[in-house]
Amino acid sequence: MDSAEFNNLVEQAVDDLPQDFKDRLENIAITVEDYPSPAVLRSLEERAGKHSLLGVYIGIPYNKRPAYHISGKLPDRIELYQKNIESICRTPQEIVEQVKETIIHEVGHYFGLSEEDLERLEDL
Repeated sequence: MDSAEFNNLVEQAVDDLPQDFKDRLENIAITVEDYPSPAVLRSLEERAGKHSLLGVYIGIPYNKRPAYHISGKLPDRIELYQKNIESICRTPQEIVEQVKETIIHEVGHYFGLSEEDLERLEDL
């Protein structure tokens, strides 16, 4: 899949989020890379391999932000890793579903949910 088509899937996945969530997303950039950078891999508490990480949230979670505005703060980021997502999917439809799932997962981290919280929600 070319990068423009993949980026369109990401935009659609964000557009498909519930409006209440979209209304609370602020100062965040959502980008697509082929693979995570060495710096991103080093920053993770749990060591993930370059080829296994599908996405990451980088920033201060919404529920841990100070009550006052931080002037000049760079945007938080959600990065999706196209080659890793493609490598675990067999069909274009699986890629669409995995992009949606990864966006939802990383938006959950933006709102302060832990991996354990997200796993419990997936089991509902």
